Amino acid sequence: MTLDDIIKNSKYDMERFSDDGKDALLSRTMVKTVKDKEALYVLCPVRQKEIKLTPEEVVRQLYIDELQKTYAYPLSRMQVEYVVNIGREKKRADIAIMDKDRTNTPYIIIECKEPTLKDGKEQLKSYCNATGAPIGVWTNGNSISYYNRKDPNFFEDIPNIPSVTESLADILEERWTIDTLIEKDKLVTERKSLKDLILEMEDEVLANAGVDVFEEVFKLIFTKLYDELQSGRDKQRVLQFRNYGYTETELKKKIQSLFDDAKDTWEGVFDNSAKIDLNGSHLSVCVASLQDVKLFNSNLDVVDDAFEYLMSKSQKGEKGQYFTPRYVIDMCVRMLNPTAKEYMIDTAAGSCGFPIHTIFYVWKKILQEKGLPQSHLFTSETKPPECLDYVNKYVFAIDFDRNCVRVSRMLNLIAGDGKTNVLRLNSIDFDRWKDSAADQNWTDTYNEGWKKLRKLRREKDSDQFYNFDVLMANPPFAGDIKESNIVARYELGKNAKGKQQSKVGRDILFIERNLNMLKPGGRMAIVLPQGRFNNSSDKYIRDFIAKECRILAVVGLHGNVFKPHTGTKTSVLFVQKWDNDLCPPRMDYPIFFATMQEPSKDNSGDKIYEAKDGKPVLDTHGHLIVKHDLYNHDGLTQDGIAEAFAEFAKKEKLSFFA
Repeated sequence: MTLDDIIKNSKYDMERFSDDGKDALLSRTMVKTVKDKEALYVLCPVRQKEIKLTPEEVVRQLYIDELQKTYAYPLSRMQVEYVVNIGREKKRADIAIMDKDRTNTPYIIIECKEPTLKDGKEQLKSYCNATGAPIGVWTNGNSISYYNRKDPNFFEDIPNIPSVTESLADILEERWTIDTLIEKDKLVTERKSLKDLILEMEDEVLANAGVDVFEEVFKLIFTKLYDELQSGRDKQRVLQFRNYGYTETELKKKIQSLFDDAKDTWEGVFDNSAKIDLNGSHLSVCVASLQDVKLFNSNLDVVDDAFEYLMSKSQKGEKGQYFTPRYVIDMCVRMLNPTAKEYMIDTAAGSCGFPIHTIFYVWKKILQEKGLPQSHLFTSETKPPECLDYVNKYVFAIDFDRNCVRVSRMLNLIAGDGKTNVLRLNSIDFDRWKDSAADQNWTDTYNEGWKKLRKLRREKDSDQFYNFDVLMANPPFAGDIKESNIVARYELGKNAKGKQQSKVGRDILFIERNLNMLKPGGRMAIVLPQGRFNNSSDKYIRDFIAKECRILAVVGLHGNVFKPHTGTKTSVLFVQKWDNDLCPPRMDYPIFFATMQEPSKDNSGDKIYEAKDGKPVLDTHGHLIVKHDLYNHDGLTQDGIAEAFAEFAKKEKLSFFA
């Protein structure tokens, strides 16, 4: 009896196996008589028992031999008839090669039971999905197919399986550069946002991963931004934040190593000991979700929604602090028109929207003056020294919320090419800044920025008054300050009759604090609840402002702007401190008033986007543009409030539009 006799009249074949392999198998066979019938048996090297040779068993034994001799897999890593639990059923995979690091987890599943490709592939997919095995093989002894399990719904054909000394990444040809990422950016091709992808990750794995969702997503975004930055400056570099076919263990090592490099480059965001806490399985799903997304563009706005969502999960909104939509920020920046030699600060920085967008605004001016082109990736590309000097010397941000400061530092470190002036301080309680500076742990992170900030003090040993040219802020406007030692430091801590109050609205003290941070002639944009402009009880606040500075403009924002977090009606106040040269005191002068007509968001807080002839209007990155009337978006929308104010400012000969 021969092997051909066994295979004959079945759907199995031995065509793909070598004659040496077939001869070797035949040499190990023995004839047994069972119930008066002769049959061929073989000692299975994996199970270490004699097995009757059926057509399926012939193919299986030949492939076990090939796995040993061609791919060098040891028998110790193989299991035959591996039990796969699918629901309440127990199935058996023909051969399983176990992961070298996680010895109880299948790495490759080989299926010979179903001799036709269609049935075999479906069986194989169910086994891979149930076990998490990233590689599957189907063969009937004639044909053979190799698959990489990308996700439960997508198995990609691959040319072979890796040998024992290789990883799947070694045999795959796919390698992405930054240009590949631009071409295939999921945010463009699928019209998704980063927030959408994070919500999907939460549904799939994060909610049940037993980790701090904010921390783990922050680590991944931090790492991916670093990876994109490296490739933005070396277009031939292969992106590393990507699963090129690694096992879960290999992938975690790769991403952790990349995270460690990012921590070394951008210090003061994560502790040196910080590790990625997601397990390999959960991490692989998250990497698969993020790897096709381009986070870098000309203003980093891709990360805005994501961090707003993540921070809201960390109870940011409970303090009355809400992220300012970036179209509101851009309007403020355009209206205050900062320059490369002016010092700028945000005293309630959140995720640093005002400083970051001020940086981009000034950078564009620098590039224009130097006649340099601005690509849509210019945030990740090497910039002229003047751009980095501006970030490192002139731009500051303060916030007391730990997570906000870390997000702010990350974004500013990117913009500043590894340096930043983002500090964790309580803006209102300035008397205690020296206590922070005396803390060694605090100075380890913030000392460089602190030294630069101190140089802008108006009085050598006091943190009450500073000399900033531009200040933009959206301070928290919920809750009162009740500490008498803080309230007593402020003029606005007194009521209209000059008596110190027992509690004062947080945003009221921010008004005075911010004005004290400005030098004479300095200018400010501040978001305030509408009641501060209307309530008769707040007249003393308006009188204080009018005494200190010229009111330049008041822009009423739509009630939906800060939804879904709050429906509080707000306005942006623009002022310039009186100064004999830059803003000579006047009793009577015109003020620019405007009201936002386009809501920009619906009543649920979802953004409304520009459309023309029923089709969405896209920016240069292929992203949707929010529908608002605050300014002209790169010539793609109508002129708005910012352009109207610029005309007003020129007509009034305001110093910063001269």
